[in-house]
Amino acid sequence: MEKLLDRFCRYVKVETTSVEETDKYPSSDGQRELGKMLAGELTDLKLDNVGVDEYGIVMGTIPATVDGAPTIAWLSHMDTSPEFTAKEVKPQIIKNYDGKDIVLPGDESRVILTSETKGMAELKGKTLITADGTTLLGADDKAGIAVIMRATEHLMADPDIKHGPIRVVFTCDEEVGRGCDKVDIKKIDATCAYTLDGEAEGGLENETFSADLATVTITGKNIHPGFAKGVMINAIRLAGLFLTRMPWQRLSPETESDRNGFLHPYVIEGGVPEAKIRILLRSFVTDELADQAKVLKTVAASVLAEHPGAKIDVNVKKQYRNMIEHLTREPRAVDLAGKAIRNVGLELNFQSIRGGTDGSRLSEMGLPTPNLSVGMHNFHSPLEFACLEQMESAVKVLIELAQLWGKEK
Repeated sequence: MEKLLDRFCRYVKVETTSVEETDKYPSSDGQRELGKMLAGELTDLKLDNVGVDEYGIVMGTIPATVDGAPTIAWLSHMDTSPEFTAKEVKPQIIKNYDGKDIVLPGDESRVILTSETKGMAELKGKTLITADGTTLLGADDKAGIAVIMRATEHLMADPDIKHGPIRVVFTCDEEVGRGCDKVDIKKIDATCAYTLDGEAEGGLENETFSADLATVTITGKNIHPGFAKGVMINAIRLAGLFLTRMPWQRLSPETESDRNGFLHPYVIEGGVPEAKIRILLRSFVTDELADQAKVLKTVAASVLAEHPGAKIDVNVKKQYRNMIEHLTREPRAVDLAGKAIRNVGLELNFQSIRGGTDGSRLSEMGLPTPNLSVGMHNFHSPLEFACLEQMESAVKVLIELAQLWGKEK
């Protein structure tokens, strides 16, 4: 596990925060920096056809040790969430965790509470890795990268393990919904793939939200406030009115769970002449996204009825779709993953993700891609942490999964 820990700590120290407000791909230079590092390590491990393409996507192939087995792929994303800084991450290693709340040393007001963190109490005695409270840790998804790299290292060191060709792929900009914009599944050329981007251990996620993104643009009219009576239309005030008329006692992340979707305003920016609100639309039922969009347009119409001099545009962009709609193309993708999890002694835990992964898009594009757990917790937060033993169990799952696919034709 020391090799796995070393890889993980090296990777999280590379700042790879993705940037939503750009058309550049990848959106941040740190992703290219990490990609070059990973490509170098894959080359040192003697994988075939290692390269970084013009978009920063890394790919290499673990050569087969048996003939005729299908090609599969393992994927993780290199970027971290823009919801919190990941600059100068300082990983804190807690060996033999005592099962109690964890006070983060860089900001002692930030405490990882066992009462608020599912499964944390059961990790007593394990090795946990946190940040210091001033940054994200980046376990999402550098835990996945470390797991893939360690499993790759293991397979390349032991040619007696029987498996088919395995593509190793590291993508960019997953956290801003563009992780697969530049991925060429024909180049991957695999029967199925697996993203390593899940929580805890033993998890097999074969269903995600379907997702759209709405950008609400409110155009007002600016003038010197001393002469504004009867003329000014303040887009900031109308944005506030728009938000108060959105449903919040239902259809919001704060009030929904299980299989219920939501509308989530998460960015507001602008000034008196123009303000923009970005809103996430999420549902496990794809058709319900159209109903959510109608809610936003109804709210816009109600605001405009009272402020006819303004303009409100609700632009809805498709993001990704529920992967379960597409995994039926290759049922072995899920079946063999479940078998691998059980074979290494873990309890199989089927889960529906209240979110999405690159696998959502990849499955829709024609490459069935369920998601596997890698031992990360509290992601997108300075309270994020990873469990080393759970990461190690994910390595074992990948090695077992490689062998199971090696028996297929």
